[in-house]
Amino acid sequence: MKLATLKKGGLDGTLVVVSRDLSICREVADIAPTLQNALDNWDEVAPKLQAVYQELNDGKDGVAFDQTACHSPLPRAYQWADGSAYLNHVELVRKARNSEVPASFYEDPLMYQGGSDSFIGPRDEIVAKEAWGIDMEAEVTVVTGKVALGSTPEEAAKQIRLVMLVNDVSLRNLIPAELAKGFGFFQSKPASAFSPVAVTPDELEDWSDDAKLHLPLVVHLNNNLFGRPNAGTDMTFSFGQLVAHAAKTRNLAAGTIIGSGTVSNKQDSLWGSSVEHGGVGYCCLAELRMYEAIEGKPQTPFMTDGDVVRVEMFDKAGNNIFGTIENTVKAI
Repeated sequence: MKLATLKKGGLDGTLVVVSRDLSICREVADIAPTLQNALDNWDEVAPKLQAVYQELNDGKDGVAFDQTACHSPLPRAYQWADGSAYLNHVELVRKARNSEVPASFYEDPLMYQGGSDSFIGPRDEIVAKEAWGIDMEAEVTVVTGKVALGSTPEEAAKQIRLVMLVNDVSLRNLIPAELAKGFGFFQSKPASAFSPVAVTPDELEDWSDDAKLHLPLVVHLNNNLFGRPNAGTDMTFSFGQLVAHAAKTRNLAAGTIIGSGTVSNKQDSLWGSSVEHGGVGYCCLAELRMYEAIEGKPQTPFMTDGDVVRVEMFDKAGNNIFGTIENTVKAI
């Protein structure tokens, strides 16, 4: 089934069930007023939400679904932890710096804990200073139920309730100084924007048993195709592994969001990696700049006032699965 949150009814919004084709929806306050409430009571409410979903797909009792009225499915969350499952992205960073990737990175996922007290909506503005180096990062994310401390990847994968997309905004020029302190990201990671719709894994034909989503993630920058790498290709760690990593020393509350990190596919060189040169392109500007650094010198600027990034994923029939993230930069 497909779920969304409208910007009405308080900080956590109003939960709606959305039809498969994203055309109609229905409020379900009598079942669960918010998505967090639904996640907290999943075993009880999921069958009722599924029944509504079937009715909507049959064309019954729905109103037009307006993606522009949506907040991120979880406007705020108990936890947002972002991994780095695509080692090609990490390898490029290291190569651009003339350094090697530690062997442990291929066995132990990288992960940081982001701010989750508030997210921006899928059509909201990115408000930041241009001097901070504004970048998008298109990723796949999952939302969990309760995950027990010490869960195996197989056990963790069974607790994945929903799948979403995210534009994980990064302020690249603030990152080096923060990492140099040895204490991780904070100021360099402002609020992220998630897709209008969250989708249960059973709804995804290309969701594999190893908890990966094998479809291209499509990114446009100012209406130009910027990237379409396949989210299931070159993903070193599955979502089961990422969730288990987060639960190694703690229980995870229902509503925990775990990100894949920037989707990135292996490509030969700058001149063969961009879409216009026959490659699959990129999901963030930093990756293009890494290729440029390897070839000589970074030239592509980060985003500036008025730039628009669009993130989507389509099934094999061309249907938009999660709705559209479209964020415009508002420089301050």
